[in-house]
Amino acid sequence: MEALNYSLWDSVLKITKAAQEKGSDPLLWAIQVSSNLNSAGVALPSLELANLLVHHICWENNVSIAWKFLEKALALKIVPPLLVLGLLSIRVIPYRHSCPAAFRLYMELLKQHAFALEEYTNLPTNEQIMDSLDAILHFSQIFGVRANKAGTFLVLFIFSIIWQLVDASLDDDGLLHLTPEKNSIWPTKPQEMQVDIPNNYDEKRIEHKERLLTINSIMAVELIGQFLQNKVTSRILYLARQNMSTHWESFVQRIQLLVANSSALQNSNVMIAEVFQQLISDGCKTLSQHFRGSSLQEFHAVEQFRPLGTSACLCLGSRSSLWLPLDLLLEDAMDGSQVDATSAVEIITGLVKSLQAFNATSWHEAFLGLWMAALRLVQRERDPIEGPMPRLDTCMCMLLSITTLVVADLVEEEESTSTNEIGCNMVSKHQVTGKRHMDLIFSLQNLRDYQSLLTPPQSVVPAANQAAAKAMMFVSGIDVDSAYFECIRMAEMPISCSGNLHHLIVEACIARNLLDTSAYFWPGYVSGCINHLPHNDPTHVIGWSSFMKGSSLAPVTIKALASTPASSLAEIEKVFEIAVKGSDNERIAAAMILTGSSLIHGWNIQEHTVYFITRLLSPPVPADYSGSDSYLMQYAPMLNVLLVGIAPVDCVQIFSLHGLVPQLAGSLMTICEVFGSSVPNVSWTLTTGEEISSHAVFSNAFALLLKLWRFNHPPIEYGAGDVPPVGSQLTPEYLLQVRNSHLVYFENTLKDPNRRRLERVTSFSSPKPIFVDSFPKLKAWYRQHLACIASPLSGLVNGTPIHQTVDTLLNMMFRKIKRGSPSVISISSGSSSSSGAGSEDNLRPKLPAWDILEAVPFVADAALTACAHGRLSPRELCTGLKDLADYLPATLAIIVSYFSAEVTRGVWKSVFMNGTDWPSPAANLSNVEEKIKKILAATGVDVPSLAAGGSSPAVLPLPLAAFVSLTITYKLDKASQRFLDLAGPALESLAAGCPWPCMPIVASLWTQKVKRWSDFLVFSASRTVFLHNNHAVIQLLKSCFSSTLGLNSTCMSSNGGIGALLGHGFGSHFKGLESRRQPKMERDTDPSHLLHL
Repeated sequence: MEALNYSLWDSVLKITKAAQEKGSDPLLWAIQVSSNLNSAGVALPSLELANLLVHHICWENNVSIAWKFLEKALALKIVPPLLVLGLLSIRVIPYRHSCPAAFRLYMELLKQHAFALEEYTNLPTNEQIMDSLDAILHFSQIFGVRANKAGTFLVLFIFSIIWQLVDASLDDDGLLHLTPEKNSIWPTKPQEMQVDIPNNYDEKRIEHKERLLTINSIMAVELIGQFLQNKVTSRILYLARQNMSTHWESFVQRIQLLVANSSALQNSNVMIAEVFQQLISDGCKTLSQHFRGSSLQEFHAVEQFRPLGTSACLCLGSRSSLWLPLDLLLEDAMDGSQVDATSAVEIITGLVKSLQAFNATSWHEAFLGLWMAALRLVQRERDPIEGPMPRLDTCMCMLLSITTLVVADLVEEEESTSTNEIGCNMVSKHQVTGKRHMDLIFSLQNLRDYQSLLTPPQSVVPAANQAAAKAMMFVSGIDVDSAYFECIRMAEMPISCSGNLHHLIVEACIARNLLDTSAYFWPGYVSGCINHLPHNDPTHVIGWSSFMKGSSLAPVTIKALASTPASSLAEIEKVFEIAVKGSDNERIAAAMILTGSSLIHGWNIQEHTVYFITRLLSPPVPADYSGSDSYLMQYAPMLNVLLVGIAPVDCVQIFSLHGLVPQLAGSLMTICEVFGSSVPNVSWTLTTGEEISSHAVFSNAFALLLKLWRFNHPPIEYGAGDVPPVGSQLTPEYLLQVRNSHLVYFENTLKDPNRRRLERVTSFSSPKPIFVDSFPKLKAWYRQHLACIASPLSGLVNGTPIHQTVDTLLNMMFRKIKRGSPSVISISSGSSSSSGAGSEDNLRPKLPAWDILEAVPFVADAALTACAHGRLSPRELCTGLKDLADYLPATLAIIVSYFSAEVTRGVWKSVFMNGTDWPSPAANLSNVEEKIKKILAATGVDVPSLAAGGSSPAVLPLPLAAFVSLTITYKLDKASQRFLDLAGPALESLAAGCPWPCMPIVASLWTQKVKRWSDFLVFSASRTVFLHNNHAVIQLLKSCFSSTLGLNSTCMSSNGGIGALLGHGFGSHFKGLESRRQPKMERDTDPSHLLHL
């Protein structure tokens, strides 16, 4: 082994010497060296490499290229900066007279690296670094303090480095003999013969050397002054003063000598003696008052999250800037207009591992970067714009559920030693104790230093306060169960229990066995102790505790459980058992509870909740089942409650983040196939009194299924030819392929905790692969859907069943219209076989949903054609389409698809939105356009002149006018919202692709309907500019980069970084609407996403 190590370092030295002789690029040298070390299994940063490089330079290779190699090694973090600085200090300072250039370079490195202290406690080899520097600088021997903790180590190191510079400066002025010790603690002169440099006696060289010595002396005292003035290092010096009074007294005496006699200090144009004098004068009492109560955490707080990188941070390699990709990934994951077939846990885990390896950071730093990115995400939604796509609950899911699962999987990955644990629960139950686990604990402890990120959104405050109260009671020795928190208000507590996001994160980690309750004793975690509690009797309170003790599912109990998240897996499991084995009413109640607060706010058990809901959508065959119909019909009421409960956009996004979209799609396809093939002759009555039919169950399942792929995006995205564009990969076939892949066993897959969770869900729902061919009705509709997108409608033959269905639906839609001569049906559909209006029963056909969906494109085409030729008024058209959607809500999706395809084809005439035939946007169109201009101007984009707001009339293509007019006829109630969630994104994408100013017109119409969505709608409309103006795209990209790098000193924050790029801290410059967002640079190829909400 020793021979192997010798061979390795000998080869590194040979590489260095060869690169030095060739004058190679330092970056190429660093890549080659780090590659060799990685191949040999050497952890980076490497202590051995630091020693080798310093020894190489001092003094046989004291040349420029060798110093550049060392500088590049420091910049790329393949050597520990503190160790290098310590080694150089004892090597270079004694030879500062004979090698002044080396001393100058040493001070430059000191300025660059000695003030970035957040990096020094995060290195994986921190203990070895401390031991090595103790051996080099003799901390233990000189100060009588063992540097066994990072905080103590930093104090000793900074104190020693400054002391060395002070002694060197005294020695340069011949003042060192005036100190009580008569000499320096550290060497200030060579211990052996002076280094002989070639041509050392050349007159020009002597002159240059003397000039450099003078400059170095001045630079040294100026550097001392920087240490005294810097906020972090001055606090460290204060800690040294408080804890090492004897040594501090000697240090101050040296400063006094320097102030009184130093020629370098007097000659400095930058540093004045008063700065030094202040340190040793009575004015220092003011400093002590300012820092009273200071601790190591305070100077950590100084290095807490800045707006993630000023321009200097990004250019000089700030560690915080390394995690920028995480912020961008998390922001992308919040896009509610689309879902992902891959678990966010898997995606984020892969990115964290890649960034940690590529940047050669410690796991402590990687975990801290991940937590802070998730916290920043939540902070960006503290004051969200109200709109149809809420994000706060999804952001909280990302922080407390997804991020926690990511770190849990990373910790388990390191600790797993056997594949025998595959059959264990969804989260490993054993307490892990590896290196990653310890780094995770340290990162969680560090989080409390970032108070600006920990303030909870207003809706989350009660949960945060309860988490803090729970910890406070535990620390106070008061044993209470969850029932007590169900019967007490935080205002009744004897002392304030103000919690924050840190308390919720810790609770999430405890719930997943990453921490235990010893975390409650962390310094500063609780704000005090409780001596007594208010007397409350939890036995009479209805909640989870009474439910677990056997309370029946009465209406009041169901309401309480649905409105309060479960606190443990056992509680959710009991609800699931009732849903599987209970009576019909109990199943409905269990479904209501599972899709209630436990799904949205039950962050500690959320992965289990979505897992159980997914399983219930593929319920088991009842033991007493017999009959020709599908057994799913017996579960219709429960299935409908589940489908309605998970229909909101934020719920769908939560399933997407947990990676359950493929499993959800498989279950929904089965439900759609069964209930869509059923004639609606049977109805079921829910506990609320509502009656539902197979049409209702189908419509809810179908609408939810369509949200799981890019169904509602413009048809042009589907592309042409044999190779579809990347954006269209989320198809039914693809979702089923991903689902089936979770059933395939691979050794590396089974070691992945996230894949084990997904495999468990999939195998319980259906242990066999599922293919589109298993759903013939769905497959036929999907083929028709693609055909309608590809070409105009054709193939409707008189006398066929589908033609008869078209006539029946048209009669139902337009039965109230009295036209005199030909009937509406024959006018609209071109049929000559109309039989008149018919009875009301005949007008509400009892047909399977799939048969109706097959006819809807022809119905919509006939109605739109009649309107275009004046045979139907716009009001009659929209009323008829609304009647059709009310009859079978799933038809709205087909109408959306048809209108989208027809708008894209561009064959229809435009209509005037004049307020007579079609709704008018005139009331606020000019206001919307003006706000769009202001928003884009605030992002550094000059908007071209917008024409529609003046005398020019507002026009839209006929299908788009019909589409938007239909959507604004809907009431914004819960029943309509789940279908508008499907139509809304399609309307936005469609209007964005039409000529300007179609999008502002649509936004104006919807703003008139829902004024509280005004901000959201205007921001959506502002993106449209980039589809019509390539120059605007270029301007936006420049603004994004300028904002990130902090180069823009005008309207955007000059601090730069994540905050400037994604919207943190933007509001101080603008009032009202424009103040809430900042430009965001998207990675999507669609320019409309360059300004992303």
